Amino acid sequence: MSNQPVLSDAHASRITRVEELAYELTIADVMTRNPVTLAVNMTMRDALDVMRNNKISGAPVARDGTLIGILSTEDLIRSLREGRIDRKVTEYMTHNVITVREHDQVVEALKTFNKTKVGRFPVVDENGMLVGILTKGDISNGVLTALQRDFEAEELKRYRASHLFEDIVSDRTSLILRYEIIKDDFLHGGAASNRIKKALLRLGAPPQVARKCGIAVYEAEMNLIIHTTNGGSLRVEVEPNKIIMEAYDDGPGIPDIEKAMTPGYSTASSEVRNKGFGAGMGLVNINNCVDELMIKSTPDTGTNIYMIMYLEKNRGKE
Repeated sequence: MSNQPVLSDAHASRITRVEELAYELTIADVMTRNPVTLAVNMTMRDALDVMRNNKISGAPVARDGTLIGILSTEDLIRSLREGRIDRKVTEYMTHNVITVREHDQVVEALKTFNKTKVGRFPVVDENGMLVGILTKGDISNGVLTALQRDFEAEELKRYRASHLFEDIVSDRTSLILRYEIIKDDFLHGGAASNRIKKALLRLGAPPQVARKCGIAVYEAEMNLIIHTTNGGSLRVEVEPNKIIMEAYDDGPGIPDIEKAMTPGYSTASSEVRNKGFGAGMGLVNINNCVDELMIKSTPDTGTNIYMIMYLEKNRGKE
């Protein structure tokens, strides 16, 4: 069983803008850049001075931009207790460091925080070079900044788009959005679902509907990145009374759909899990966010995830 929490239907109905931003912002948006680092030739006494002067409780140890380890206050206390304050930092630092990647979504970092209970993560780029440090405080500050920055601009865009259907008379009016998702493209994971969620808000969808759709499509998008052979497509059709979301690919299919709907069940590779993905909550979270979910999957034709959110029952809900 995964230790990641199930997104219950009750919780999904109370998703706030702050929680929504966790799916929208990347770690690079909120991390501390140019972090204070410790050199490999420093002593624990040197590290104590650096951390005290900069008012920090931990720092990465690096050599020429390459992460070597991380040192915490607990390590300093241990060296003091042992009377070895003049030993090298490399003797006390943590060598097997848990890192996060700058282009991943903040929600993935939050999952890692929850899983490990670690206070800070070094942030690395695609080449494994140290580019920042991330704490929960960085996430809080980044979310607050994003809230201030996008409020006025988003309100204006929403007003313009919400009038799209008003003067159109037809038997059936709809707007179709399509996005192609590339296999193993973790760099852009979440980009399509973020654009879909913004489009729904601008078209006048109730905020909670847009947020739940955004999470459902995010999970479907990550499934295309993680579990498919060649990636796949996202298709969203917006009508005045409902939103239809579809994710489809050409293989390899889901062997057992019922088992795949079990919280914590995952067929993700160890490599994907080491990146912080594949916790086995994707289909569970989708099911708890939408009004209807249908899954068709065979090894020969691939998988089709069909999701519907009805708008009439959600009108006026915040």
